[in-house]
Amino acid sequence: METVHFTIIGKVQGVFYRATAKERADEMGIKGWVKNKDEGNVEAVSSGTKEQIEQFVEWCKKGPKRAIVTEVQVTKLEYRSFPDFKIIK
Repeated sequence: METVHFTIIGKVQGVFYRATAKERADEMGIKGWVKNKDEGNVEAVSSGTKEQIEQFVEWCKKGPKRAIVTEVQVTKLEYRSFPDFKIIK
């Protein structure tokens, strides 16, 4: 199991990025959280198998239909267990 921190950069607020990320994470069995950052990016911490995380990274690079992702920064963290995947306001 792995845990990673994401910073998603681009036009990622106001395009349902967080809600769609939660739907995708729930479908994939990923646990963690996602939130908007003040500077206009989206931040997430996610835990899952290596395969789940790799698939989620690929999704994050595209995001929902209206998003324009210019960069996804991924940092591996020490494994953390989460009960579910939440949107943090």
